[in-house]
Amino acid sequence: DKSMERKNVWSVSDETKKELVFKFCEDYKKYISDCKTERECAAEAIKLAKKAGYKDLKTIIAKNGSLKSGDKVYACHMGKTLALFNIGKEPMENGMKILGAHIDSPRIDIKQNPLYEDSNMAFLDTHYYGGIKKYQWVTMPLAMHGVVVLKNGKTVNVVIGEDKDDPVLGVTDLLIHLAGEQMEKKAGKVVEGESLDILIGSIPEKEASKGKKAGKDEDAKASVKTAMLRILKEKYGIEEEDFFSAELEVVPAGPARDYGIDRSMIMGYGHDDRVCAYTSLIAMLEVKDVDKTSVCLLVDKEEIGSVGATGMHSKFFENMVAEVMNCMGDYSDIKLRRALSNSKMLSSDVSAAYDPLYPSAFEKKNAAFLGEGMVFNKFTGSRGKSGSNDCNAEFLGEVRGLLEKQGVNYQSAELGKVDVGGGGTIAYILAQYGMEVVDSGIPVLSMHAPWEIVSKADVYETMLGYKAFIQ
Repeated sequence: DKSMERKNVWSVSDETKKELVFKFCEDYKKYISDCKTERECAAEAIKLAKKAGYKDLKTIIAKNGSLKSGDKVYACHMGKTLALFNIGKEPMENGMKILGAHIDSPRIDIKQNPLYEDSNMAFLDTHYYGGIKKYQWVTMPLAMHGVVVLKNGKTVNVVIGEDKDDPVLGVTDLLIHLAGEQMEKKAGKVVEGESLDILIGSIPEKEASKGKKAGKDEDAKASVKTAMLRILKEKYGIEEEDFFSAELEVVPAGPARDYGIDRSMIMGYGHDDRVCAYTSLIAMLEVKDVDKTSVCLLVDKEEIGSVGATGMHSKFFENMVAEVMNCMGDYSDIKLRRALSNSKMLSSDVSAAYDPLYPSAFEKKNAAFLGEGMVFNKFTGSRGKSGSNDCNAEFLGEVRGLLEKQGVNYQSAELGKVDVGGGGTIAYILAQYGMEVVDSGIPVLSMHAPWEIVSKADVYETMLGYKAFIQ
């Protein structure tokens, strides 16, 4: 049926539009190259928001300040989740227009008591975060990002492996010559979770002598662990016990790169879901005045069920809406409930792009294609749409109208064939308020791999789609 065929964005774009696509994606590449943890994403988003005239809601509340139509504020919680508000002309109880994406990505986390030595090699013990194919993370240059909070309350920022002069870290694998038994295992067992330990050093040294005991120093055994602790102390002021209050994340090292001879794609770490987070954020910052209050939510913990104080299940967003309404002198419990239930939201999350190398996982008529624009998933979930939000046809009709009016290229998709697998987003959590929500985002190849691939055309088109929605 020709009528349902979607256009390839490149084919319908003139040279001017193509230039805009490439220019926009340079900024996006920089964002995901610099921001590889949820904290880094939130901090950079705040920097961009301030530049666009957004003020800190916390400061306004502390000063007993007031807000009115046209004001722009942001609220950040624990440095990991962020809500931006562009206050519209209509009362908030008429509802908001919300863009919500997540800024956490699958990775490997360092445990709380991680440092050990074996056979003159020092390792950090890890626990993976989110859905990963563990075998993809071995023999690859990895970097470590995060924070260590010292006993005195001082926070030390750590980034190792990103500067071109930095060393990188990694997980080793068994050589093919000795891997007969390993190669017989199922993919899920080829590399076990407990084997994803990070090799960090191999020069042993003796502990520095302390005072009078110097004479006995000869007996002290040289160890690599000692050397590692000395380096950490000298470079970061970190003691071994400081790992107790640290959040250190191990991610692929190096910047996002153009992909393909024609530079039409981007290979980067964390497209899921920073590609939707960035496009939502830029759409939010570029739209100046709105009728209905627009909101951009960048949340944490989606990859592990949206739990905790910084996940979408927390009351943070609801509380911030209450605070904004209160600063406008228009808060009551019933008005807050109306504001939430009258809202409309695009749950900005990536979708699986059709991969012709794995055709059996997709049903082609209902798959998302690279280069065909912004993608809508009426439902996600698995098996019989289990755990999905399954958006209302009326809302899809409304969104479709907005996109057609602005000439935005879009497509619809489901996440793979029925009963092949599935996945979820934050859509269902906001839908609990009774608001209209649909999943929409960007198709991704090799999703959840250390390096994922998106089309530059889809990135730009989706930003235009988000703009059309909140405008």
